[in-house]
Amino acid sequence: MPAKIHLYQVIVTAISAIMIYQGVDNFARGKANQTFLKLFVRIVVWGGMALIAIFPTFSNKLAEFIGLQGNINAVILTGFILIFLIIFKLLSAIERLEQEISKLTRENAISEINNNKPE
Repeated sequence: MPAKIHLYQVIVTAISAIMIYQGVDNFARGKANQTFLKLFVRIVVWGGMALIAIFPTFSNKLAEFIGLQGNINAVILTGFILIFLIIFKLLSAIERLEQEISKLTRENAISEINNNKPE
């Protein structure tokens, strides 16, 4: 008898595929905020989420291997994933701000040089 597919499995797998695609697309286009490390982490995290959604018993086997047993592992895993997503978003925002600050600093320096030119 084939395993029953639940709605959450389809949704999590679809979201994971979209997030991985976006990361690979950004990396392939050479977008400044997508480094190889961020791409790797994105693939590991979203791929892990898809793996757990497709094979729910994998989290139980992982919990036994680590030493956690029972349903608490799902709560812990969900917490880690949410924390990672928050950190990832914050890091992306910080990188964008750093790029904007660098751009404004360069523009300001060029403007000052042009204003201080003797005529």
